[in-house]
Amino acid sequence: MKKIIKDLLNKLGYKINRIKKNVYPVDISNEIIKKYQEIEPFTVTSIERGAALLDSVKYIVNNNISGDFVECGVWKGGSCMLMAKGLIKQNSLNRNIWLYDTFDGMTQPTDADVETETGIKGKALLSNADKTTEKLNMWAYAPIEEVKNNMLKTNYPIDNIKYIKGKVEDTLKSNTPSKIALLRLDTDWYESTKIELEVLYPLITKGGVLIIDDYGHFEGAKRAVDDYFRKINQQPLLNRIDYTGRLIIKT
Repeated sequence: MKKIIKDLLNKLGYKINRIKKNVYPVDISNEIIKKYQEIEPFTVTSIERGAALLDSVKYIVNNNISGDFVECGVWKGGSCMLMAKGLIKQNSLNRNIWLYDTFDGMTQPTDADVETETGIKGKALLSNADKTTEKLNMWAYAPIEEVKNNMLKTNYPIDNIKYIKGKVEDTLKSNTPSKIALLRLDTDWYESTKIELEVLYPLITKGGVLIIDDYGHFEGAKRAVDDYFRKINQQPLLNRIDYTGRLIIKT
């Protein structure tokens, strides 16, 4: 029966190929793949973005770039888990890792927030999704207790992990590190990304790393980045990680 179906599809111009699962880019090391697979249930970031994050941790430690590690918009904590694993690998356990999130799902988008590929507004994406932890959707809901438990799995010193709960635009007004070595922005929307850059980018030390998760995925995030650097009269090189991720080394 399989042969009959295959022959019929071939006559119609179709070809059946077995799909290989978990095929990763050939230039990504087995060590990075292993670390990524360990945190994969807690993130939707690509392995390319995961590899760029781990490479950034190694680069920062090896070049003695001072400052803390910060992520705005953490969902279940997967990317911060990678930061922690990377720091442990580099035997650098004295860095603070800051996790900024509502821990109550996404904030409301504005009309500037549109999915680049589909043209669907962020408001529609949220309205069509249920706010639940049972499955991934646009709400990206994960309570703080779940994120803390996930971070515990890394064995990174708990005293060096800072959880900042609330709307990021609000909590940044009163609770920030003094210096940042790595800043990862993943709150998707224009307004939050804009304020995160205004408050936190000046705190990145020279040679530090900025990673923008949604530059290619959401028009609002891209616009916020472009507007900010235009405002401060800088034109940094946005290194492409994958279709959406971008990386900047501060000069």
